[in-house]
Amino acid sequence: MNRLLIALVVPVAACTLSAPVSAQEVRYYEVPPGGRPHDVAVTPDGEEVWWTVQRGGAHGILDPDTGETTIIPLGEGSAPHGVIVGPDGNAWITDGGQNAIVRVDRQTREVKVWPLPEDTGPINMNTATFDHRGRIWFTGQTGFYGRLDPATDDMKVWAAPRGRGPYGITTTPSGEVWYASLAGSHIARVDLDTGEATIVEPPTPNQGARRIWSDSQGRLWVSEWNSGNVSVHDPRDGSWRTWKLPGEAPKTYSVYVDERDKVWLTDFAANAIVLFDPETETFQSFPSDREGANVRQMLGRPGEVWGAESGADRLVVIRYGE
Repeated sequence: MNRLLIALVVPVAACTLSAPVSAQEVRYYEVPPGGRPHDVAVTPDGEEVWWTVQRGGAHGILDPDTGETTIIPLGEGSAPHGVIVGPDGNAWITDGGQNAIVRVDRQTREVKVWPLPEDTGPINMNTATFDHRGRIWFTGQTGFYGRLDPATDDMKVWAAPRGRGPYGITTTPSGEVWYASLAGSHIARVDLDTGEATIVEPPTPNQGARRIWSDSQGRLWVSEWNSGNVSVHDPRDGSWRTWKLPGEAPKTYSVYVDERDKVWLTDFAANAIVLFDPETETFQSFPSDREGANVRQMLGRPGEVWGAESGADRLVVIRYGE
């Protein structure tokens, strides 16, 4: 176990592009160097924050009260990408190095690995989401998406209809599963029974749909890497709306929607986390205090949102209140 001190606490936001919002505090946590933290997840009780140690082949655990970190190796050749909290309260990881889904038991720290079928080959596993039936769906950037039923160990993998690109993935409140295709510049809804993917084209050509997240109404928010936009698609009426992030050439990487339906984004060009308020259509920026922080993904719980600075070996949290 490692003990690392909290690096910095910054009150309120460092840069405001709108009227004041509810952000109260930005806080950074150092993690063991050289691991290139990629994705992050916080437990519902807020007692643990997990991150993928991509270059260390491990699952990282942070105690946000003490700053202590614990590192759990995932197996030979591991290179984890995404991590989420499953309905069982455990950590579920997409591991590109092992070409597998990995579970780390929160209580025992036991690691269980579900390899993809041997005939699938490496798919550059990316992110995952659980459907309402307790099955985990995942993406692979080489042109695949798949599903694991942990109750039966049944694993299925499908080729994406347009090949390379599946990246972000999300589940709506009604239980639909959608993924975003970075190389394909589209989003797609997956039939939960047959696995068939139905493509939905965005209004902006070649926009580079990297990540996707559902709000409480089932609207789908998309971070557009190539265009620098954030867009929203409403499957109920087929509509799209699009907003450009601030700056001359933004590079929108991740998207996460909090419990208030506020939209959190990351912009590599600005080296910042960006908050978008759909009601006022305004942005607020939270630049990192270190160059090349590169927050690639965000997740949260009510009152706080977390990210991993892969370029700075830190985790960052923004705590907010009304």
